[in-house]
Amino acid sequence: MKTTLELPDQLVNQVNLFALRKGMDLSDTVALLLREGLAADRAEAAALPKPQVTIDPKTGFPVIPCSPVAHPEDELTPERVADILCALDSEVAIS
Repeated sequence: MKTTLELPDQLVNQVNLFALRKGMDLSDTVALLLREGLAADRAEAAALPKPQVTIDPKTGFPVIPCSPVAHPEDELTPERVADILCALDSEVAIS
C-alpha cells in the first residue's frame, strides 16, 4: 500500500541512516521499524498485570482495585454519583 506521511526531518534522517547501515531500502526499513515498535507495545501490554476483579458482597457489583488512590475531590462516592446523575437529569429536563 502506498501512503504519504509528514515526518520530522530529523526522524527521516535517522531512518535513512538506519536503512543505509542495514543495507535496506527506505520502505522495507520503515515497515521493519513499525513492526518492531508494534511488537514491543504488545509485549509491554502483555507484561502488565491483569486486573483482579472481585464481587462486592454487599452490592454484588464488580470491584477492580486501582492505584494510585484518587484525590478526595476526584473520588466517586455514592453521594457524588447521585449529584452527577441529578445534574444530568436537570440538563435533560431543561433541553
